Amino acid sequence: MQIEPRRVEHQQTDKGYVPVYTTAVVEQPWASYTRTDHQTWATLFERQREILKGRACREFLDNQARFGMSPHAIPRFDELNAVLGKATGWTLVGVEGLLPELDFFDHLANRRFPVTWWIRKPEQLDYLAEPDLFHDLFGHVPLLLNPVFADYMQAYGRGGVKAHAIGAEALVNLTRLYWYTVEFGLIRQDGGLRIYGSGIVSSKGESIHCLESPAPNRIGFDLERIMRTRYRIDTYQKTYFVIDSFEQLMEATRPDFAPLYAQLATQPSIPAGEVRPGDAVFQRGSGEGWAQDGDI
Repeated sequence: MQIEPRRVEHQQTDKGYVPVYTTAVVEQPWASYTRTDHQTWATLFERQREILKGRACREFLDNQARFGMSPHAIPRFDELNAVLGKATGWTLVGVEGLLPELDFFDHLANRRFPVTWWIRKPEQLDYLAEPDLFHDLFGHVPLLLNPVFADYMQAYGRGGVKAHAIGAEALVNLTRLYWYTVEFGLIRQDGGLRIYGSGIVSSKGESIHCLESPAPNRIGFDLERIMRTRYRIDTYQKTYFVIDSFEQLMEATRPDFAPLYAQLATQPSIPAGEVRPGDAVFQRGSGEGWAQDGDI
């Protein structure tokens, strides 16, 4: 008898938000999605696709079309896997919620991407404390069709397994890299800045804030700088890092990180909103263009 997948969410206690982890890999219970679930997907999908016109990178938008994602119904993992496996050898696996770090790294290292099977409730459209199906499927999965980005994700997973063996400080450094690239990364493209980070493309407010608000810093990609920079999970980002291409991202992170972890252990972390001498800061120019100020 097959056990129904659970919906594992955080707990709110008198000490605040407490994450709850699960290691289970489950079949997507597609037939059990309700009309409300499918409508929630449709509402979020249509809203984000409209917002992301001219904001998201070409690869993201094109790959959603390659998958055949639409607002009509929650996509089926098995149908997506048929496309994904042929393109880059990745497989989507269903999970019940947040994974422990080592389990997450192991999945990525073996070209398996964990997707939360359940979708947020209608009253959670604009904010959810942990990843749900919409964030994972809409936000993360399209770029796994890009061969270079797919290789980067696997390399990150392998690096995560190594960092876990090194210790907590190395994990902090590596988590910041994931946060500022996979989740909240920007890319130079078509004469301006575009979004590729899943935490941005799956968020209405962050999609607008990251490109159009004068508040955040937009800094050229620098591996050491990223690994030293703190971040917040409960507000819009104060800093975004900008890559020139996915090839640049892959090449910059190819070397062994062990010497870098040792070096970072001797240096203080940097507050999320701080701009430092040497940062290459991007400022909005006329129209769609952006100007790079260079060192400040």
